[in-house]
Amino acid sequence: MAVPRHYKNKFRSSWVIHSKLVIALVMGVALGACGKSDQAASQSQAGMALPVSVVEVQPTSVPISAEAVAQTEGAKEVEIRPRVGGILLKRLYEEGTAVKAGQPMFQIDPVPYQNALAQARAQLAEQKARIKQAEREENRLRDLLDTQAISQREYDNAASDSAIVSAALQQAEARLRDAELNLSYTTVTAPVSGISGRFQFSEGALVEANASLLTTLVQLSPIWVRFSLSDSELAQLGGHLNEENVQHVVLVLPDGTEYEKKGKLNFAASQINPALGTQQLRATFENTDQRLLPGQFVRARVITGERDGVFLVPQVAVQTSDLGKSVYVMNEKNEATVRPVVAGRWIGKDWVILEGLKAGDKVIVDNIIKLRPGTLVSSHAPGGAPAAPLVEAPAQSPAQSDPDKQT
Repeated sequence: MAVPRHYKNKFRSSWVIHSKLVIALVMGVALGACGKSDQAASQSQAGMALPVSVVEVQPTSVPISAEAVAQTEGAKEVEIRPRVGGILLKRLYEEGTAVKAGQPMFQIDPVPYQNALAQARAQLAEQKARIKQAEREENRLRDLLDTQAISQREYDNAASDSAIVSAALQQAEARLRDAELNLSYTTVTAPVSGISGRFQFSEGALVEANASLLTTLVQLSPIWVRFSLSDSELAQLGGHLNEENVQHVVLVLPDGTEYEKKGKLNFAASQINPALGTQQLRATFENTDQRLLPGQFVRARVITGERDGVFLVPQVAVQTSDLGKSVYVMNEKNEATVRPVVAGRWIGKDWVILEGLKAGDKVIVDNIIKLRPGTLVSSHAPGGAPAAPLVEAPAQSPAQSDPDKQT
């Protein structure tokens, strides 16, 4: 069935009108959204400054120092060995307790040495008797020689026998002294004061003279701390160290606290260890309360002087990249600017900044991840409430307040 021409024209006109209305509606919505977006961006650029915390830095002085892992050791670590052999009868001390110099620690069976002493005394008495008899015989022959009743040869033989007996007497006296010493050595005493170690034998064991290790003694006060510094660390301190160019040594305990007493360097190697490239050092510390024990791992901080004109900046404010370290500084226009810096070491929670800052610079210490060069910021002290926006937003015109009126 054929459709009349006037019906076709009427349908085409309706479709065109409807399409134009839809396009107009879509463009109106888009223009309204664009107007709102432009308004928000304008408001943000005009007055929405990013609140940040700033620290106004001032030059200060910090110690010139370097730290290294260290280990404590007793100033004197003595091995207790018997000077005579025999059966070990008794231990005379409590393991792990403090002992004083000269205090008895072990008892070795003294009976064999008591017998040796008695024999040495008897031999000495015999030699004394012989020397007296030889002296009397020599005196008698001297009188006969004066009357020419005997020959000179007979008198010389008697004098020679007297000298031999006198030498034997001296040997007997030496054997007696040795016997007395050996008997005294059966009581093993502490050569120094210190903390006793574990008993290595049990009662009844056979120990050898100068060979069997009975126990050890460690002197805890003063106590020594051994550590090493590399060539680069020594260069930061001004070169190789010795007792004259080191002011003092600070000990950092395993819990991070500093030991209350300062130490002194008492040994510095005269050469660099070729295998490790380090200089071996040792410091001594007072330890009267025995807070430090041998074998502890600690940190030793060597102080050689002070460095002036540096700045302390919180670690969170310093950024590291391929170009080095930098911080954000708030300028006179309240904008964040990047400042390259040269950092030294840490002191507590702060970086030591050697170059790149000047007195009065306001370093930004938070919201770093949101910052870009030129970002408008409002400052407040760390931990405080942020300040009001630094730039007021301009008043909106009627056209800006009504997106439908924007062109």
